Amino acid sequence: MPEMPEVQGLVDFLGERAVGLTITRASVSAISALKTYDPPVTALPGSTIRGATRRGKFLDLTLQSEAEPRLHLVFHLAKAGWLRWYDALPTTLIRPGKSPIALRIAFDDGSGFDLTEAGTKKSLAVYVVRDPDDVPGIARLGPDPLDPAFTRGAFAALLTGRRTQIKGLLRDQAVIGGIGNAYSDEILHAARMSPYAPAGGLDEDDVTRLYDAMQTTLREAVAAASGKPPADLKDAKRRGMQVHARRGEPCPVCGDTVRSVFFADRSLEYCPTCQTGGKVLADRRLSRLLK
Repeated sequence: MPEMPEVQGLVDFLGERAVGLTITRASVSAISALKTYDPPVTALPGSTIRGATRRGKFLDLTLQSEAEPRLHLVFHLAKAGWLRWYDALPTTLIRPGKSPIALRIAFDDGSGFDLTEAGTKKSLAVYVVRDPDDVPGIARLGPDPLDPAFTRGAFAALLTGRRTQIKGLLRDQAVIGGIGNAYSDEILHAARMSPYAPAGGLDEDDVTRLYDAMQTTLREAVAAASGKPPADLKDAKRRGMQVHARRGEPCPVCGDTVRSVFFADRSLEYCPTCQTGGKVLADRRLSRLLK
């Protein structure tokens, strides 16, 4: 799933490449991906891109036209979605149900992009709105961890009294916006903390260590994504992973074997030596190993 650093990389790319261009065509080939109907998607052609912004894991393109002085094309790439950019957009027709393409946007200079989604479980979401807060997922977003206002004190306040396991809290978009399964694994590994540690039970040193790991991990990942075209962002993410999706490989810090815990629709990865005192976490949701 694209998370904050990859979405920020797409935002930076579109900010440089698409701002100032005018949409000439918007073709929806996966109607299930379109989550709004007013304004209609037919309002997009004739709109000029005025800006690109990240909101959590949502990408928000600000548009302007004579008919719609303020419009937003917002999308969430979910688990298997991606943005494919073309300097020369293909002219082939999209066949609904026969292609991974959910949405195609064409610009007046001949360029454009497709939003694609692999697999059979479709979760990619596209919204055409006048206010980004009209998107339910944006309206309930927690603070952005890279916002200057998100201090160590603000983070500590979010943890107070919470009995949630820290892995789940980091992934909860209503608590902190933008962190998903991959970067929560990486942050916890950098902090040398068990994914099952209760959020409200962390002491002052734990909170500081986790906050610093979060800031360092995310800022380095954003920097690694900066300046890369969409086609290169996934590989940049994979290269930066220390434990996530590296089950069975040696931990780059201590050499122990990276292990996984599997759930219904995802897994987490961790290093026993670095994070759990050498203990192997039980492969079930109710494991109670702390620290």
